[in-house]
Amino acid sequence: MIIEQEEVMSFFEENDVKFIRLAFSDAFSVQKNISIMPSEMKRAMTTGIHIESISVEGADSKRRTDLYLFPDLTTATLLPWRPSTGRVVRFFCDIKYADGTPYELDCRHLLKRTVRHLLKKGISCTVGAQCEFYLFKTDEKGEPTSVPFDNGTYLDAEPRDKGQNVRREICLTLENMGVSPESSQHEVGPGQNEIDFRYSDPLTSADNVITLKSVVETISAQLGLYATFRPKPLRDYAGNGFHINMIPYKTSDSDKNIKDSFIAGMLHHCSEMTAFLNPSRESYMRLGEHNAPAYVSWSAENYGQLIRVPETTGGRREMIELRSPDACANPYIAYTLLLLAGLEGVEKNMQLPEPTDFNILEAESGVRASLKRLPMSFETAIAEAEKSLFINKILSKQLIEIYKKRNIHNI
Repeated sequence: MIIEQEEVMSFFEENDVKFIRLAFSDAFSVQKNISIMPSEMKRAMTTGIHIESISVEGADSKRRTDLYLFPDLTTATLLPWRPSTGRVVRFFCDIKYADGTPYELDCRHLLKRTVRHLLKKGISCTVGAQCEFYLFKTDEKGEPTSVPFDNGTYLDAEPRDKGQNVRREICLTLENMGVSPESSQHEVGPGQNEIDFRYSDPLTSADNVITLKSVVETISAQLGLYATFRPKPLRDYAGNGFHINMIPYKTSDSDKNIKDSFIAGMLHHCSEMTAFLNPSRESYMRLGEHNAPAYVSWSAENYGQLIRVPETTGGRREMIELRSPDACANPYIAYTLLLLAGLEGVEKNMQLPEPTDFNILEAESGVRASLKRLPMSFETAIAEAEKSLFINKILSKQLIEIYKKRNIHNI
């Protein structure tokens, strides 16, 4: 890990680096990059590398503003799938205007700022992520088909699980990049897989999710497969979830339990956040099916809940598992909203409602009627976000409008 500018050129020489990828994510967490030569690195660190915002999805088409990428030196990683001679290193970047002010749609900067804000309030949080994706076969031209790679089900082994070797290559590649996956498995749907990450700080966790998507798509393509994180690629099977696990704590008093009020804050604002946790029309085909939640509820056990607080070894219940987000959510935005909702819950000492200790998805309609439902469409979700004081305090009107335009105006 590079932390000082003077270490950069030595790192390049020691690792025979010939190309540098300056990477960033657009508003919808699609990774973008520009490549420079090592001779341009000093300029990148001091004055930034120019990009045209007009060509990046989610940018303001009216402003036509020039932007500059500044590499975050702590994120240096060699790309294992590139040649071992003339190697390629990737940096995640901060995006700034020419005058040095942060770009409003730099969601990574938004999360960095949020983490600093929580620390000033004496609260920290570790985050783990569980990401699901489908593998499909490709045709003779290499184009994706709708045929799953296998017919495996939950936790199947070979030969039913044909994705085992694919996941192995993905996990080894991540490990070579300094990212530590915790586990991998076949999921419920045919051709569906999951890779889980260990707990880390929120920014590292979000970076790891972006890296995972890039690695999954790259390795799958190399093996002649098509990988997708779409929320519901197969109508009759489980969708792709992005389960977010959080452990909040007081930095000055580790014995003080803030978990309950943190959860209460998340529950209080979850409907307002849904447009960004489930950011496409397809997302709402997933909610309410195959254990994906549909109601604002929590429980220690049941999988159909919005939030679970599972028991770990030793009888502890410290982890908060949010089950509604899908794999197309921007992790920087998702973590930002969840952290600030939890913070509000702690600061206002919000009380956790009674748990819903039954299977909501199989309960009778009369039982479910007493529960608040998550938005049932993107149109409903974005309308809640637009009128939310909480959302408008955190996200720019430009970002909210971008999400609305992509899913409603562009039918």
